[in-house]
Amino acid sequence: MFNSVFITLPVENVNRSIDFFTALGFKFNPDFSDDQTCCMVLSESIYVMLGEHKKYLSLIDKPIADSKSSEVILSFGCDSQKQVMEITGKAIKLGARAVNEPEVLGFMFSWGFEDLDGHLWNLIWMNTDEAKG
Repeated sequence: MFNSVFITLPVENVNRSIDFFTALGFKFNPDFSDDQTCCMVLSESIYVMLGEHKKYLSLIDKPIADSKSSEVILSFGCDSQKQVMEITGKAIKLGARAVNEPEVLGFMFSWGFEDLDGHLWNLIWMNTDEAKG
């Protein structure tokens, strides 16, 4: 039905977000970025648009949710359990908040963090061979 995903998130300071996510290993597409917005590339078809509050508010007609509440958890599949551990561990060292302990659920491993703007990220690795049983 869809061929790509663009997730738009409000951020207080786009440059601070770029620094944080660059340190985690993410890349950005400058063609879709400006002084208030940046396009973070998660894969060939998944992008996260980070927009400063003023820019974000120009897209909607309701207020931005405060960071004390939660509307969504961004969950992404990783290539390995090691990748989940590395990215989440590094995020926490860069100032993110751990939202849980690393979790093993049979064929799945996950660990999450809250980024500098309060957005929840849950990284997952699934052992698809074991899941198939």
